[in-house]
Amino acid sequence: MMVDDEPIIRKAVKLELNARGAEVECRMDDDGHIELRTIELTDTFGTGTQLMVALSESAPEAMPDYVLVDMELQGEPTGGLGVTERLHRKYPSVGIIILSGRFDNPTGADTRRSQRVVEIGRVVFDALSRGAKAFVSKNAAGGFSVENVVRAIACLERGEEYYFNYPVMLTIKEAAEMYLDSVASMQSDVEITPTERTLLLMEAAGHTALDIADAIGETDKTVQERQKDIARRLGTVNKSGARIAKALQLGLIKTDEIHYLKR
Repeated sequence: MMVDDEPIIRKAVKLELNARGAEVECRMDDDGHIELRTIELTDTFGTGTQLMVALSESAPEAMPDYVLVDMELQGEPTGGLGVTERLHRKYPSVGIIILSGRFDNPTGADTRRSQRVVEIGRVVFDALSRGAKAFVSKNAAGGFSVENVVRAIACLERGEEYYFNYPVMLTIKEAAEMYLDSVASMQSDVEITPTERTLLLMEAAGHTALDIADAIGETDKTVQERQKDIARRLGTVNKSGARIAKALQLGLIKTDEIHYLKR
C-alpha cells in the first residue's frame, strides 16, 4: 500500500510498479527454502487517516507486507513521521518504506547547507526510532524509478534490517561525519591530576570546598584556587555547574564515579 498526498505520484507509482511485475526472493523457512514473490501495489491513499481506516477494515490475508509513506504529507500534524509511528505501533509486522526527496543531499548553493544536513540526519534517526525500515529518494539520478522501491523490498526480504538508496546515503554519510567531527572537536588536551580529579568528583557529589580541603589535605582557600584554575583550563566560567558539566563532557570524570551526598 502507499500513502502520498499527491494524486499524480500515487497513480504513477502504482501504474509503473504493477506493470513491472517485479519479483523478489523471499526466504521462507529455516531450511533455506526460497520463494519468488511478485510485488503489487494494491491500494493508495491521500492521508494517513484513510490508510489506517483501510487497514482496520482489511482481512488478515489482505494486510500489506509493506507500506510506502511520503515524508511530507500535507494535513498531517507531523507529516509522514506521525503516520509511521501510528502504523508501526498498531501493525508492527508491516515494513515501512519512506518515499521522499526530503532526505537528499543539499546542494552547495544552499546557504544553510550544513544545518540542513544535520536536520536531515535527525529526521532520519527519528523516523527509524518510530519504525521506518527503508528510505527511498524520489530524486534518484535520472529521475524517480520504482526500481528503487523494488531494491528496498528485496533488501528487507533478504532479512537485512534497513535500506537506504544512494541519494539518501550521501546525506546520512555526511551527517554522520559532521557528528563525528563535532565529537572530535570536543576532545580536549586538558589533563588533570589525581587530586584535581578527586576535587571534581567531590564537587559533583555536592561537597563544599571545606569538605574537599579536608579530604585532600589542603586549605579551603587552596581548593578554591584550584577550582578557579580548572575552570580556566576547561574554558568555562568559574561556576561549579559549568566546571562539572565540561569535565563530564570531556570524559575527565564519569557519572558512575560520583557518589552523591544524601539529603
